[in-house]
Amino acid sequence: MWNKSLRRLFIAMILLLTSFLIGLIGFMQIEKFNFIEAFYMTVITFSTVGFNEVRPLSADGRLFTSVYIIFNLGIFAYVVSIFTSYFFEGELRQVLRQIIRGKEVKKVKHHTIVVGYGRNGRKACEELENSKESFVIIEHDKDRIESMPENHSIKAVDGDATHDEILTLAGVEKAKAIITTLPNDAENVFIALTARELNGSILIIARASEEKSVSKLHRAGANKVVMPDALGGIHMAHQITKPYVNEFMELFTGMGDTQLRLEEFSYDQFNSESRDRSISELDVRNKTGATIVGFKDQREGFRFSPGPRTIIGSDDIVIVLGREEEIQEFKSIYVK
Repeated sequence: MWNKSLRRLFIAMILLLTSFLIGLIGFMQIEKFNFIEAFYMTVITFSTVGFNEVRPLSADGRLFTSVYIIFNLGIFAYVVSIFTSYFFEGELRQVLRQIIRGKEVKKVKHHTIVVGYGRNGRKACEELENSKESFVIIEHDKDRIESMPENHSIKAVDGDATHDEILTLAGVEKAKAIITTLPNDAENVFIALTARELNGSILIIARASEEKSVSKLHRAGANKVVMPDALGGIHMAHQITKPYVNEFMELFTGMGDTQLRLEEFSYDQFNSESRDRSISELDVRNKTGATIVGFKDQREGFRFSPGPRTIIGSDDIVIVLGREEEIQEFKSIYVK
């Protein structure tokens, strides 16, 4: 797909070339000028600088020149405006940045696609970036694309995610997950349906604005459906009904004075010294300050606050709670 900015530049160059060809052919055919003379007359006529003619024009030549000048007034103004926007208003830099990002997108795999860079999409990208996860943004709003930070971790595709080719351009076949945050539920349903068709194993997390859309998104292939408006209402109500529980939960979202992190670690992530050992043997609390608050295995599923005799075995998941420095200490001791 042609970028809109590149398309305008391409049209301006075609009009410029067409105008020059018309001038060259016209002066050579009507006035019998040679190529150099015709080129000179074309340049001074197109640019309206008013230099002397090569030689006096015939009546037909004057008529052609008059029409040619009128024809070129609009073209000249359009070409000047396009080139001005490119070279003096930074549009060329923006186009080059999009081209570079497009090349970077082609290199990524096992990444997450975030559809929409609005409030929810921006927060999702911040969390993915903080977790060192690779991601690609799909956004069709030019202003939002320009507002994206200029760093190597931000990879974006300019386009409508409801089109198959845009999802393909974002690497949906190689992606591990897609988060669609558009405010239109019908578009989210269509994107989930298309993403599932293009990648049968992809994890799809979709936003829903209306409760009746939840079942539709699940049928379209979404694994998880989130209703931000409903969650926001519950959060505000909890400020009254459960203020201290709410204050505690804010520690996980970065809104509290002391920030805590919840991290998950699979059996495969643990180093050889930490595998197949009980929680008491690992002694996580004393060594790092962090706490194992959750555990998931294939038999019982999730367990809150697992006992000290719980052994971390194959396919198990451990949920760890702690401050940033405590999580980093946990990784340095137990994670390979």
